[in-house]
Amino acid sequence: MRMPVYLDYAATTPVDPRVAAKMAECLEIDGHFGNAASKSHRYGWQADQLVEEARAEVAELLGAAPWEILWTSGATEADNWALKGVMHRFKSQGGHILTSCVEHKAVLDTCRFLESEGFEVTYLRPDAGGRILPEQVAEALREDTRLVSLMHVNNEVGAVTDIAAIGALTRPRDVLFHVDAAQSFGKLPIDVHQAQVDLMSICAHKVYGPKGVGALFVRRRPRIELTPLVHGGGQERGLRGGTIATHQVVGMGEAARLARAEMDAEVARITALRERLWTAVCTLDGVVRNSDRHDSVCGILNLGFVGVSGESLLLALKDLAVATGSACTSESLLPSHVLVGMGVDEALALGSLRLSIGRFTTEAEVDFAAAELRRVVCALRSSDVNTGT
Repeated sequence: MRMPVYLDYAATTPVDPRVAAKMAECLEIDGHFGNAASKSHRYGWQADQLVEEARAEVAELLGAAPWEILWTSGATEADNWALKGVMHRFKSQGGHILTSCVEHKAVLDTCRFLESEGFEVTYLRPDAGGRILPEQVAEALREDTRLVSLMHVNNEVGAVTDIAAIGALTRPRDVLFHVDAAQSFGKLPIDVHQAQVDLMSICAHKVYGPKGVGALFVRRRPRIELTPLVHGGGQERGLRGGTIATHQVVGMGEAARLARAEMDAEVARITALRERLWTAVCTLDGVVRNSDRHDSVCGILNLGFVGVSGESLLLALKDLAVATGSACTSESLLPSHVLVGMGVDEALALGSLRLSIGRFTTEAEVDFAAAELRRVVCALRSSDVNTGT
């Protein structure tokens, strides 16, 4: 059975074979399988050395110091840890959080949980391109604002928010700035200190590493105190208990190394493929580009099709693996909260697809996808089956 062409790299990426090879070296008896916390023998020392080498690779890609990187199970845990870990320090005093209505559910749901604990949250709306503008942040900051949490790259439309300009607003006011960089890590140049970011969430599986591992950057100077989410064992400077998954951490480190070495060439190639796809479908009547052409990450193209429902599109596009929105909300039949937040008409939001291109996408696959989109959209528009008409 033929597998569909994979155009859902924003949801997850396949593990790069070079990453998989490094991970395999940490699994079997003749490899580096030891527990990195075991300091009494060579197996533990070897595993610990590999973990620290991976930490240094991740730090290098962020412009951070290795001791500012804390391992997590992914960006969702890192988001939870950043928000709860900061705000629980102010539990007796209360305070204000500033975020946006187009964040990942890991941030939005955590903010709603913190609201239930008595904290106040302001949800900014993005501009028509999906960006949160610095002037919006400046206007919304309050005397009791403790934390600003915004994503660097939107996971549905690819919009890039100017985190450096926002960091320049928060740092002088002693407001902590958390950035969800799951979609920008390894795809855009990042320097957390230059951008005056205090906390940053990242994960491996969006950048050709394994699922189940991520990291939280936590600025050390001046030191940020976080309340731990996971207790027991004393790992990660006593802030996150649990045996470190050496093979996954090593995979993330190798993925970071490859991203740093190949970023410029990869971004240019993927951008060219994205524009090739857009050029092939833009002549269709009633197709709208929800992604900003000039200010978005290279791999994401979000398209709306007038008069066609997203559900019908997905059912008809059997030979393409695409999405109507974030993978974490793909079971919902509601319009994308990101597109609605951007002001996109609800009917068009329901008829929108996210197509995301990556390292292993070919020109032939892009051309096939464009032809399939044209064929299916035209067929649905002429069919009574389409629920979007």
